[in-house]
Amino acid sequence: MTSALPLAVTMGEPAGIGGELSLKAWRARRPESRPFFVLDEPARLRTLAQRLGLDVTVTEIGQPADAAAVFPKALPVLPVRLRASVHPGHPDPANAPATLEAIERAVGLALAGQIAGVVTNPIQKKTLQDAGFPHPGHTEFLAELAGGVQVAMMLACPELRVVPVTIHLSLAEAVRTLDADRIVRTGRIAAAGLNSLFGIARPRLAVAGLNPHAGEQGAMGDEEIRIIAPAIAALRADGLDVRGPAPADTLFHPAARATYDAALCMYHDQALIPIKTIDFSGGVNVTVGLPFIRTSPDHGTALDIAGTGRADPASLIAALAMADDMARRRAS
Repeated sequence: MTSALPLAVTMGEPAGIGGELSLKAWRARRPESRPFFVLDEPARLRTLAQRLGLDVTVTEIGQPADAAAVFPKALPVLPVRLRASVHPGHPDPANAPATLEAIERAVGLALAGQIAGVVTNPIQKKTLQDAGFPHPGHTEFLAELAGGVQVAMMLACPELRVVPVTIHLSLAEAVRTLDADRIVRTGRIAAAGLNSLFGIARPRLAVAGLNPHAGEQGAMGDEEIRIIAPAIAALRADGLDVRGPAPADTLFHPAARATYDAALCMYHDQALIPIKTIDFSGGVNVTVGLPFIRTSPDHGTALDIAGTGRADPASLIAALAMADDMARRRAS
């Protein structure tokens, strides 16, 4: 794997658990693992490793190509300088520029073909927004950095993949903005991503209803009739294998999951509750529609345990493994 392009891991919120996850993920590496490097402050990671009692050597690199030689014996770090001291659990908007710089540089490296993909550690959205960040989250920012492409957020684990049609909106706003065009657009992006990133030749999509019992023929809401069913018809007209609208409360048990490759959900929690229930530690966030591979742990910054050594790296490890799988598939 030494000849393979490395993956770039962003720092995420420096006051959160991202640094600990990066250190632990490197410790969990295997001989066959694709090399990765972290865009972060090397001195911060060295201090953090010492404080947590993690035996990790941190080595600064000058370019992504240096990562492969360093990776077997040390965690390679491409430096991003923080603007203020880091206090675990207490984000500082003064460090928002460094957090964003890590993401921007990783995307630039991906677009330049110098890395195999981007794996992002969790960000603290409110802290970034307090510093002037205009986006609801990673997904929207990455779409802008990639040139304003249309993207969708997919959450994936071995047992389930879900794609929310509306993402970082209040529930009331999600219902107000839901329309057939948005469902069709998300369905097309999801199907293309299942094909290109997961190697599924003919993806099967299940579409969740919005209302209880999928509206029960209009008795409990008519969005299924007015909005969702016409969107499904349009996706089928594209030649896609799509079924629904299905009641959300019967869409996620094992027998139902065996009938589709991804579930299209109408709002954030309808998608995230089932996947986090099924695999809280191993879920991965995938942005589909980008011209490069991007994965991320399916959890937040965990400020309440930052700096304690209790962070579980399983989701970051899964995100690295999934990005590696996607990169291998594209290369072949």
